[in-house]
Amino acid sequence: MTGTQMSMNATAGSSEPFLAVEDLTVRFPTPDGVVNAVTDLSYRVELGRTLGIVGESGSGKSVSSMAIMGLHDRRRTKITGSIRLQGTDLVGVDDDRMRRIRGNVAAMIFQDPLSSLHPFFTIGDQIAEAYLAHHRASKAVARKRAIEMLDRVGIPQAALRADDYPHQFSGGMRQRAMIAMALVNDPQLLIADEPTTALDVTVQAQILDLLQDLQREFGSAIIIITHDLGVVAEMADDVLVMYAGRCVEYGAGKEILTHPEHPYTWGLLTSAPHLTGELDQPLTPIKGTPPSLVNLPTGCPFHPRCPYPSRLPDDRCVDTLPDLRPGGRGTGHVVRCHLPNPEEIFVNEIQPRIG
Repeated sequence: MTGTQMSMNATAGSSEPFLAVEDLTVRFPTPDGVVNAVTDLSYRVELGRTLGIVGESGSGKSVSSMAIMGLHDRRRTKITGSIRLQGTDLVGVDDDRMRRIRGNVAAMIFQDPLSSLHPFFTIGDQIAEAYLAHHRASKAVARKRAIEMLDRVGIPQAALRADDYPHQFSGGMRQRAMIAMALVNDPQLLIADEPTTALDVTVQAQILDLLQDLQREFGSAIIIITHDLGVVAEMADDVLVMYAGRCVEYGAGKEILTHPEHPYTWGLLTSAPHLTGELDQPLTPIKGTPPSLVNLPTGCPFHPRCPYPSRLPDDRCVDTLPDLRPGGRGTGHVVRCHLPNPEEIFVNEIQPRIG
């Protein structure tokens, strides 16, 4: 059984899920060489559930989600594999069909709302335009819908604020406006790309609560892309950890956060500060930097930064890319690592450092 088959079968029954990504590979040819942005990525998301995708910048999180939305330039991007949404494969679907899906069945909230919103049009007009793109309705009906959505996401005096421009909104309110625009057509899949970046902690909590409330109301599937493990702990039912364009660990959120088995996941956990930790306890950052996606390391792409290859009796970490294999607890948890005893290492060496 291949690593992909294991990752898909581990969390699936016989019925097809709402979203199933299988063996997704995204390549960008450049003058310096081919950028291996995403390689053989597989996961699935059911309606009513949230998948958290975590990893450092450049790990392929946003690229994989933009492939779902059909936002890559097809002339300059090579995409292979399968992205099945409601049973329809989106890879290779024509532009007209993709436009009907985008914003209607699936919608995306981008990382920087100020650059995503047009500065010359009012917030209300932009939300109304997103509604009119998928409905035969009058401008008055579309405006009413825009005001309803602004009110639903917690914008005070929505009828008045609909006539404001993006620069007149605070960062948190712009993010709420982006959520209103994404949800104006009641999509069943919502992709949130770093939705709380650059927001203060109280506004972050409000945005996360809003997403959870809206998910309960609409029953939608959510993919949340983040580097913040606190966000993952708050929202995610399942977690996908990406490194150098590949899945390195995947499973139920509680399992990933309490019994991770990949050294990269351990590094993410020990790099994050803990409010309940000792004040003089230093953070343990991951050494080095992520690899070039043009010239990836041989073997496991994490091995140049990993402190554990010396514990193996051979050079397989340097020479051989590990397959995805079932985690030690056998609960749908899969990991891409050669270490034979990750649970023992985690319990004895990593867990004491994160509390």
